[in-house]
Amino acid sequence: MMSEMQTDTSGNCNIAAALSRQASEQATGIAIHYPVGKRGRRVQYESASYHALNELSDVYARGLIEYGIGRGIRTALMLGPGLDFFALFFALFKAGAIPVLIDPGIGLKPLKICLSEAAPSAFIGVTRAQVARKLLGWVPGVKLVTAGLKLGWGGLNTTQLRTLGQKSSGAQLAATQADEVAAILFTSGSTGIPKGVLYRHRHFVGQVEMLRSTFDIRAGEVDLPTFPPFALFDPAMGMTTVVPLMDPTRPARADPRLLVETIERYGVTSIFGSPALLNVLSRYTEAKDFHMPTVRRIISAGAVLPVTTLRRMQKALSPGAEVYSPYGATECLPVACVSGTDLNDEITQRTSNGEGICVGSPVTPNEVKIIPITDKPVKSFADTTELPVGITGEIVVHGPTSTDTYWNRIEQTQLAKTTDSKGRVWHRMGDAGYFDAAGRLWYCGRKSQRLVNGSETLFADQIEAIFNTHPEVARTALVGVGPHGHQVPVLCVELIRHAGRKSRERIRRDLLRLGQNNVATAAITRVLFHKSFPVDIRHNAKIGREKLGLWAAGKRVVQQGSIDGMDH
Repeated sequence: MMSEMQTDTSGNCNIAAALSRQASEQATGIAIHYPVGKRGRRVQYESASYHALNELSDVYARGLIEYGIGRGIRTALMLGPGLDFFALFFALFKAGAIPVLIDPGIGLKPLKICLSEAAPSAFIGVTRAQVARKLLGWVPGVKLVTAGLKLGWGGLNTTQLRTLGQKSSGAQLAATQADEVAAILFTSGSTGIPKGVLYRHRHFVGQVEMLRSTFDIRAGEVDLPTFPPFALFDPAMGMTTVVPLMDPTRPARADPRLLVETIERYGVTSIFGSPALLNVLSRYTEAKDFHMPTVRRIISAGAVLPVTTLRRMQKALSPGAEVYSPYGATECLPVACVSGTDLNDEITQRTSNGEGICVGSPVTPNEVKIIPITDKPVKSFADTTELPVGITGEIVVHGPTSTDTYWNRIEQTQLAKTTDSKGRVWHRMGDAGYFDAAGRLWYCGRKSQRLVNGSETLFADQIEAIFNTHPEVARTALVGVGPHGHQVPVLCVELIRHAGRKSRERIRRDLLRLGQNNVATAAITRVLFHKSFPVDIRHNAKIGREKLGLWAAGKRVVQQGSIDGMDH
């Protein structure tokens, strides 16, 4: 699936061609509103048209090529969301360079490892990122471009790069091919080591087309993306991007007042946010009885969106507007999608009964299958079997956005990929799930976080949904203590804020009674209360069950078999 706007008759394929087309079709239309500060309580914004953004990215692209950052050059990109982030990202595509995106919130040590693995030949970053690179010895001896002040480390600043580009008349769009490497996007490492996902130009083209058709996105809409990398799709789809004033690495701490003011100010029609951000926003809109009449859709990704958050968010929307929860991963997105309308009472009750999380029907033209769970490589479908409806196994996907390899990670690639009889690469999601009779996909939990005790296998998200129905529980996490195959199930519990310490014994008894009422949870007799679960940096939503498992293992009461958990 490739759009004419990104693939020409010669077979060239480059996602940056979409920006040039939008600049031609809606030259004076606003491409981006971005914050530049605050005056009192009001955020100050500046704007750039599609023509201005495209021209700036052209200038940057020519400057990059003149500077030696051209086709095939891996380039670390560490800029804050704003005009230069968009312009330089598309400039790298136009130059045929390969942007390397790493979440700065993963920590300094993992960040250094990722940079070492990617081995970029160039580094584009804000002054703070360049200072860290210098002090911590990241990727020495590379070409440097600094957005901000240079402090003696050489290279160019963005002003000098623009000057260089303005003096050049070189090509503005590299003739890249569909299978040519376009970018390296690192996973957050929330359920394992961060891995560099190798994106080819066809993957970006396929992603834009699937997002556009799945969510009926139209040129001229206004998007509020609270996760910066997702915003990069906006110019390709002709949307106006409104960059919110917030720390994108801490979405759970976003100021909902500023968000709703921005939504009203620019007539936002589409919002992208993690469950943690939508929890904050929906609580605010409910408390203030705030309505968002311009918003047509809200898209949530990064983790499972709780139904309670979805319902609160839906109250703030007009009839016909939808809250969507697409299922996927950095390696393959979107895979499936479910809407608030799809999640009727019958579906949500099945989740509360421990049947898993309904993630909807596969997105066209994806092919999705379920295979038996194994922690070993599956070289081809000839080495496994497809499981029937209703049987839980590992979810595998083939489609336009299914990536085929990790950068310099041979072992992880072998574990995550398999091929069919036609030689097509399928991505193993690392998730357990099953199909129901209606063709809907149900997610049960991460394969690596399953708990095995003899012949019994428990999947975290399936089990936790049963206990999450308690009104004083914010969320739960199922972890295993002990050797694999003989793990003791322990339920970690995070309470809502107003639940006091004195109520914990009562809540513990409530939870144990809930567990006894379900065959799948009857074996859970150990409960530990934790003040605040560790979560992923990227979305503040995925629970760090591995860390909680280590914490639970260190509790003497668990080792003794008591149900009296010690608090964190």
